[in-house]
Amino acid sequence: MEELTPRQNKVARLIQKDLAELLQAYARNWFQGSIISVSVVRISPDLSVAKCYLSIFPDSRKDEIMATINAHIKEIRYQLGNRIHNQVRIIPELIFNIDDSLDYLENIERLLKK
Repeated sequence: MEELTPRQNKVARLIQKDLAELLQAYARNWFQGSIISVSVVRISPDLSVAKCYLSIFPDSRKDEIMATINAHIKEIRYQLGNRIHNQVRIIPELIFNIDDSLDYLENIERLLKK
């Protein structure tokens, strides 16, 4: 895995913070009773693509919530652009993924206890 530049790290943190705030605001309308957090943002070297990993609670609704987020991806990117347009030249394309690292850790713990 290649080393990230300071600029990549700065933009990734900026996107993570503002995207988390946006998704919390949308959660009130779109996902009543669900909690969404942005666990990691990985940005491409040219800062044009941001892969955003989301933790979703409760687990049972994650497919439904991801479908809603992906259906509104243009609106989310537009709102993110309104927030960060002074800090970045290009508003990156957003790709959302479910962060399943906690599920993976729980599975490892369960296997080790056997």
